[in-house]
Amino acid sequence: MVETSPTPLEKSTWLEFSTLSGIAGLVAGVDEVGRGALFGPVVAAAVILPNHALPILIAAKIKDSKKLSSSRRTQLAQQICELAVDWKIGFASTAEIDKINILQATLLAMKRAVLKLKVQPAICLIDGNQLIKDLLVPQQTIVKGDERSLAIASASIVAKVWRDDLVMRLALKYPMYNLESNKGYGSQRHLLALQQYGPSPLHRQSFRPCQIKLPNAE
Repeated sequence: MVETSPTPLEKSTWLEFSTLSGIAGLVAGVDEVGRGALFGPVVAAAVILPNHALPILIAAKIKDSKKLSSSRRTQLAQQICELAVDWKIGFASTAEIDKINILQATLLAMKRAVLKLKVQPAICLIDGNQLIKDLLVPQQTIVKGDERSLAIASASIVAKVWRDDLVMRLALKYPMYNLESNKGYGSQRHLLALQQYGPSPLHRQSFRPCQIKLPNAE
């Protein structure tokens, strides 16, 4: 059986094969999920890939986690974690989101993921346009990074699968919100359940749809 390698054109669309190819040392991709959810923590992953993993993941048709089916994401997350030099999860709780706001909580989750890494990267590629405050590792923001960097796309997938698994477990405790389907986001059924039952302790009280006072909740 002849192995087919990715075409140079396919490779060059990822930053690791163009602008980042000259970086000496390991690159960590950092991304978050759950920023727009009404329920549960915001979760970030930091993933360091070895060079030999890059063509393998391209051949596996890796892409931004939002564009993959749930089963495909789970398969890829397992593959990424097996290939990675190191990977870690960081999160910020609902209480932290309400206290410091979702942007700061997102950056805190990212920082926690990076600080947990046992292997020190030469640079962190951060999805978005906000640098992580007081991070002692060099960092570079990349807008739409999960579509442009293999390391960030990998972090996006790992974070999404980890958070979805967590919400699925929490769904057993709070069955009225249909969390197994909406993963904590504001679906129609979720919004109706908030109107009917009010928010749970894990809903984000600083988010407007969760600021519901039931008549008998006084």
